[in-house]
Amino acid sequence: MYESDRPHEACGIVAAYGVPSVANLIQAGLFSLQHRGQEGAGIVVSDGRSIRSHKGLGLVNDVFLPGRLAELPGHLGIGHVRYSTTGSDRIQNVQPLVAECVDGIWAIAHNGNLVNAQALRRMYQEAGAIFQTGTDSEVLIHLLADPMYRNRPRRVARALMELNGAFAFVLMTSTSIMAARDPYGFKPLSIGKLGEGWMIASETCALNQLGAEYLRDVQPGELVVINEHGLQSSRFMDLDKKRMAQCVFEHVYFARPDSLVFGQNVHNVRMKLGMRLAEEHPVEADVVISVPDSGNSAALGFSQRSGIHLDYGFMRNHYVGRTFIMPKADARARSVDMKLAVIADVVRGKRVVVVDDSIIRGTTSQRRVSALRAAGAREIHLRISCPPTTHPCFFGIDFATREELVAADRSIEQIRQVTGADSVGYLSIEGLLSPFPDAANYCTACFSGDYRVDISAVQGKDDLEQVAPMLKFDP
Repeated sequence: MYESDRPHEACGIVAAYGVPSVANLIQAGLFSLQHRGQEGAGIVVSDGRSIRSHKGLGLVNDVFLPGRLAELPGHLGIGHVRYSTTGSDRIQNVQPLVAECVDGIWAIAHNGNLVNAQALRRMYQEAGAIFQTGTDSEVLIHLLADPMYRNRPRRVARALMELNGAFAFVLMTSTSIMAARDPYGFKPLSIGKLGEGWMIASETCALNQLGAEYLRDVQPGELVVINEHGLQSSRFMDLDKKRMAQCVFEHVYFARPDSLVFGQNVHNVRMKLGMRLAEEHPVEADVVISVPDSGNSAALGFSQRSGIHLDYGFMRNHYVGRTFIMPKADARARSVDMKLAVIADVVRGKRVVVVDDSIIRGTTSQRRVSALRAAGAREIHLRISCPPTTHPCFFGIDFATREELVAADRSIEQIRQVTGADSVGYLSIEGLLSPFPDAANYCTACFSGDYRVDISAVQGKDDLEQVAPMLKFDP
């Protein structure tokens, strides 16, 4: 069975305040972030009094059919597109999550993974709490409802301080929206201004397409509250530059090229990675091609630095979608072969450099090489714009075991044999970090094994879905 080589990401989140027809705005924002999650989508809105929500499995345009948004009136709201890195693909796990507490209704949406979610969940279950989902995100609802936090100042900040791992949250009450990032800064989250209103989004591409002015990022350890009084900022944890862990895979693969992520334009970063890749792994060849779409910018950089002609070697079928983000292996397998077609006239009889962003499992790269051989390519040289992925990620990328990673226990020559290429060249860690003036602030754990967060309490994707053994008690 073939699976995509792509890493699996988590989610995209959007929030807005003080705008008319907020549901339409959030839907458009989610559509801009569809690349971050195709499994489910949801929107929660408020008119200042009543909260309404709608969510479902599938793409944004499948969930929000014509007429549905008219049923969601309001001027503030939050939205979410999901890929499940914890919890299965059932409707209960689609976000935003909505819960009624003693003092009102809360809604939350989350991008990332909480490494201490299982311990928090068990603590509340032993105290009698009932969980409705299999996601790690739900523990924040229980923290907010806990009298220990509910009856004290800085309630949300105190609850956030209990969480460990990667998170970008947007939260909502009937009258306000909130946004927060973990103190390590794993996940991006940006603030924009739209007329007299406000927007929050995982990537600036969502702000740009809606005409919002990008102001700044939510800072690591910061809690932002937006309500009728405007925007207020406070810290729930002090920023420690030595503990920063911004996810470098956002630049390598996840984010859209037109987004500004961690202060850097994604397209420009990928161009620089491709240039550095050409310096580190030169090769005599006739043509450079990319694996679209995330390999395009790096291939352009490789071509410019090497002087080798760039051309279209693969044609992408945009109606298949991102196979990496399909939650089931069989669905990914069915889609892999339909996703890209070789343009034979471009590669026939030529020495071809194929620039891709990553190799995770190796099976899809193998199929790409085979397709190029069948189309008549004389030589095939894989060039990868990141280092070998040798360690699991526990912070929102769905490869949590070394067994899944083709580079975990193989040499470069063995990877070359697995893929069937004539040569394989990976970018070094130093080369990967070279575009960033703040390189020490980036997480490279999946390449280096250097985890800046304690991972001893991590759980597998479906661990929170496990069914408890049958209860035995005396009536």
